[in-house]
Amino acid sequence: MQKIHIIGLGLLGGSFGLGARQKFPELVISGHDSNPQNLKDALTLGIITEAKETPDADTDLVILATPADTLGDLLLQTLDQVGENTLVFDVGSTKAKLCALMADHPKRKQYLAAHPIAGTEYSGPKAAFADLLNRKVNIICELEKTDLHLKEKAYELFDALNLKLRFMDPEEHDRHLAFVSHLSHASSFMLGQTVLQRMQDDKNIFDMAGSGFASTVRLAKSSPAMWAPIFTENKENILAALDGFIANLTDFRNKIESGDSKGLYEEMAEINKIRDILDLGK
Repeated sequence: MQKIHIIGLGLLGGSFGLGARQKFPELVISGHDSNPQNLKDALTLGIITEAKETPDADTDLVILATPADTLGDLLLQTLDQVGENTLVFDVGSTKAKLCALMADHPKRKQYLAAHPIAGTEYSGPKAAFADLLNRKVNIICELEKTDLHLKEKAYELFDALNLKLRFMDPEEHDRHLAFVSHLSHASSFMLGQTVLQRMQDDKNIFDMAGSGFASTVRLAKSSPAMWAPIFTENKENILAALDGFIANLTDFRNKIESGDSKGLYEEMAEINKIRDILDLGK
């Protein structure tokens, strides 16, 4: 592996660049970002070694790390530009639409559908760091449709960055992520919205915010440019997750309204079992 090209030089694309340069010092990493400041920062921070809009025909890997609603057109465009020995993979949070788009594409074997479950509430090249992907899960969809020899190039990078690979059907991926990732971001944004609305009447409300509020609302600091497209691209699954969440909130509210202390206790005690599940996943 000699050349990598990254399109989208924010947190995730930038961290791939920094991690790859750390593990493969001789690697040539070119890149592009539609935001001129991001491109400038990526060069200054050493995320990329060269700024260019399109990958060379002999590039080994092209990484697409742009917002979810841009990936389809970008993927088609990139596959038209690269040679037959280049593998293209995206790192988007939704997979079903992309896999459906690529189903009958003549260069389908040169595409790998990937989703590293990694990130922070911060965005942009300055938020990137080399160890972001260390020991994180990387979900791969429809692996069998990618050329055996080409996917070895991605495996070399994934192994160097210490990513843990998991394999999943794209529709299953999108359903699961709606509940364990997308819903948590939506609820965090709306918690932040609710408190900001209250702040209009009580300017001192944040003086009383403790660590519980800070940790729960942390995701509300995430990039709207990234998350608005995710919510619309995975609309059906997220609506199903939101419907269940709203129904549970309504039931919880009703218990509070009726003074059902015993019911509240029993429900929260049952939910406490998630502690054991999450501990097992560490």
